[in-house]
Amino acid sequence: MTEAHTGHRAATAPPYDAVVAGGGPAGAAAALALRRAGRTVLLADAATGPPPLGEALPAAARVLLRDLAADDVDERHHLPCYANLSAWGSDDLAAQDSILDPHGHGWHLDRVRFDRGLRERARLLGTDVAERTTARPSGRAGDGTWTVELRGPCERRTVRCRWLVDATGRRAGLATAAGARRTSHDRLVALCLTLHPPTTSAPDASTLVEAAPDGWWYTALLPAGHRLLARYTDADLPAARHGGPGLLTDVARTRHIGARVSPHPWPATAVRRAPAHTVRLDTVHGGGWVAAGDAAAAFDPLSSQGILTALYTGMRAGQAVHDHLDGDRTAFTRYAAELDTITAVHLRNRRTFYGLEDRWPRHAFWRRRTDGPADPADGRPNTRPDTTPGVTA
Repeated sequence: MTEAHTGHRAATAPPYDAVVAGGGPAGAAAALALRRAGRTVLLADAATGPPPLGEALPAAARVLLRDLAADDVDERHHLPCYANLSAWGSDDLAAQDSILDPHGHGWHLDRVRFDRGLRERARLLGTDVAERTTARPSGRAGDGTWTVELRGPCERRTVRCRWLVDATGRRAGLATAAGARRTSHDRLVALCLTLHPPTTSAPDASTLVEAAPDGWWYTALLPAGHRLLARYTDADLPAARHGGPGLLTDVARTRHIGARVSPHPWPATAVRRAPAHTVRLDTVHGGGWVAAGDAAAAFDPLSSQGILTALYTGMRAGQAVHDHLDGDRTAFTRYAAELDTITAVHLRNRRTFYGLEDRWPRHAFWRRRTDGPADPADGRPNTRPDTTPGVTA
């Protein structure tokens, strides 16, 4: 069929209730929420850029996955995580053990399999899933419907929809094209390496976080036996410019991280640089669109809540679209207020966590996080952090 014929079909076919751009956890959660509400959905997964790194999923995600009818997403390919260890504010290790968690243990994810499993669940519930396909709005008609161009190796067509969900990640491609602006709260960046499986002893599967003068380190085992090593620092500091050899020299100075990674041959990959700063859109919805996941708000990975937040905001964005289409004119106002609360809590807890580390008060990385006025979204001081520092890389 020619493109002209495809476009003619799109012009006369009924519009989707929603097109979701982005096939990660937020996009899949939005699609699942919409399908469970009986809406017609197309989920476009661009699959551009490098594959996601290994990430931690806290046990509380079980509740969300059950709410999304995705609690049967195959766990066999993910590695249980029974403890989070941290050297923060002291050289000594503190532990948070999953035995105290009513939801059980968390996971070290095989992110490619996890994301694919969520998309497949959405497909089984009736979502049209377009793999390796970008969704680009080309205009909005007088009746409010969007014309969206789908482009990919197996897709080249035009569809219509009543609503757009931007789940394109930190770049927030649809939202920023519609005029939304991003507000960054810091300059955090991650330098990541994937190390080979160890050749000797059985590796420890707990996560490990260790503070350092110019930032902090994180390591965790990946499901296939490789190990992720990540250094977090500010993009303008000298540590952010260190490549593989420099990273190797610096990790040797750590008290705990170096010992944890030493059994793993170095390295399996080149150093990968990834943004990790806290950023929020000034508005998370507009005429015919709503943002979810990292497109709406991306947080410092020290909280270890990245995927959990993506799943939750994706689900809530999908529910808001359904409610709005059902006549509820306050649905997006409530969604935006909820994101305001989530952001304020994160910023308050982030300030508290960084304030617990007082060994290097004159170093720029730590001074930036403890000096000066409170974060803009801060409410009242909170001196009781919710969790042991963790990470989502």
